[in-house]
Amino acid sequence: MPSAPFDIHRFMAVLGSHYPEWQAPVVTLIAERGATPFEILVSTLLSLRTKDQVTIVASRRLLAAARTPEAILALDVDAIGRLIYPVGFWKTKAERLRQVSAVLIERHGGQVPASLEALLALPGVGRKTANLVRIEGFGLDGICVDTHVHRISNRVGYVRTKTPEQTEMRLRGKLPRRYWVRYNEILVAFGQVICQPVSPWCSRCPVADLCRQVGVKHRR
Repeated sequence: MPSAPFDIHRFMAVLGSHYPEWQAPVVTLIAERGATPFEILVSTLLSLRTKDQVTIVASRRLLAAARTPEAILALDVDAIGRLIYPVGFWKTKAERLRQVSAVLIERHGGQVPASLEALLALPGVGRKTANLVRIEGFGLDGICVDTHVHRISNRVGYVRTKTPEQTEMRLRGKLPRRYWVRYNEILVAFGQVICQPVSPWCSRCPVADLCRQVGVKHRR
């Protein structure tokens, strides 16, 4: 097990070279196709606790019917629910999408705000969603920490934190800024394919020699 200081530069270089072999996170794929900040926000809200394969189909179906806050509000909750089913918690998300759209119209002229504070003030928007919208929707710097980023950052020994929020704050002080934008998308793809939550594929891992395997009890 490695004892030297963690080499974040080699870690990012190696994972970055393998990243094209893995499936990019769904919101990144949607952003690369020229989505608006509102479409990024909607897709991110739908992606919470939902598999990417389900999210991308539901996002396309909903956005084909309604691409603006005004269009979302023109649909009732049942209609939105039918369009986004079977994403996780689809009934709650249908109501949340209408709430968010109403706030955007009332407070922001129907536009998605770029500031972190304004995004966090939207119903149901947490730090992960807000940072992802800033990164993918506006091209701004940010560190988006989901369960994959939190788990892997601790597993390899780069940080020692208890919650995703703590991980974000620690990374903001430690991760070189040039890696901020790509850190999430690379680690999410890596976490879905190789560094999985239970029994990770350590035998296939391109950065196994860097990893301290913190908390890993079973591996393949």
